[in-house]
Amino acid sequence: MAVASFIGTAIEFYDFYIYGTAAALVLNEAFFPNLTPLNATLASFSTYAVAFAARPLGSVVFGHFGDRVGRKSVLVASLLLMGLSTALVGLLPGYGSWGIWAPLALVLLRFLQGIGLGGEWGGAALLAVEHAPKGRRGLYAAFPQLGPSIGFFAATGIFWLLSAVLDDTTFKSWGWRIPFLLSFLLVAVGLFVRLKISETPVFQRVMEQQEASKVPTLDVFRKFPKELLLGAGGMIVAYGLFYTATTYCLSYATKTLGVPRNTMLGLSMVACLFLAAGTWLAATRSDAGGRRKLILGGCGLAVVWGLVLFPLLDTEQPVLIALALGGALFCMGVVYGPMGAYLPELFGARVRYSGASLAYNLGGVLGGAVAPLVATRLQAGFGSASVGWYVSAMAVVSLLCVLALPETRERELG
Repeated sequence: MAVASFIGTAIEFYDFYIYGTAAALVLNEAFFPNLTPLNATLASFSTYAVAFAARPLGSVVFGHFGDRVGRKSVLVASLLLMGLSTALVGLLPGYGSWGIWAPLALVLLRFLQGIGLGGEWGGAALLAVEHAPKGRRGLYAAFPQLGPSIGFFAATGIFWLLSAVLDDTTFKSWGWRIPFLLSFLLVAVGLFVRLKISETPVFQRVMEQQEASKVPTLDVFRKFPKELLLGAGGMIVAYGLFYTATTYCLSYATKTLGVPRNTMLGLSMVACLFLAAGTWLAATRSDAGGRRKLILGGCGLAVVWGLVLFPLLDTEQPVLIALALGGALFCMGVVYGPMGAYLPELFGARVRYSGASLAYNLGGVLGGAVAPLVATRLQAGFGSASVGWYVSAMAVVSLLCVLALPETRERELG
């Protein structure tokens, strides 16, 4: 089950991340050619942010059925919605062909992407955690938590390969569409895996005892408001680190510093290995040392790293850029890894899908949706150092939120 949840999250996060890479590299020219470079970049990042606004809605919709019908069927539906929305972006005509309808259609598809991913993470985490024996939930949850690392590595890798073999004109004309079209194939693979999984034993007990919540989202707000809001706050730094170090830094380095596109894509792939290492180490160690302590440690590291991220990046030296990005993503992994078990453990079995998904995705609105937009504005007005201070501030917010939450490692899942 852990492997099945890993494959699903890797595919869905691949779908999500190829959009971020395309937004940093080419969507501004393909869909907003009449704007100034700065405003076109902001418009491209705004379409990127639309999905984060949609993700809590996806959490509500898919969480409702995940808590009432079951984890398995909802995960199949979220995969279909996410994958097909992504693939259709690859078929979407640009501004030159469709005019204003092109960016409007892009926003719609991005919104549907967000709804699909909003239902994905909670179900995948529960699939692993609710099948895990007590004392090994961190280990089992490590697998879906690795999905973003592998998805991002694959998304960046395909763009790196296309950038290496295609000239700039060809890449911007049609080459960027290939990663999106590959989603048709990945959806088929994901469906094959997910249709073979079984329902979790925890949810089966809920159904046998006829304890399913009628309106899970309302029950989350009534019974777990503290866990919901503070859990979302704890996720802010993970999202902020990731989307600053990947989407924004890719745009900043290539367009402002003049670092070659292929160099930055290669360095981003190297940095992703640091994310995977931090995620795996922290998730697996959380079974012995506790989730909360490791998450707090990751937040503390992020406070410091935010202050050195851009001084290292601004050197324009590949080794130091890799260190800057890798350090940021390692800090993110240390926070993110234990969250796969920590957020589900904060909520009762009857509303666990809705509660964990909402906390996870509300953190994405606050940390992921606005990070590239705020970073672009800060850099334009106050220089790159201000973006580092912004990252550190997000880390402080998350640290304070997790301090107000309890340790959950010994809790029964119900």
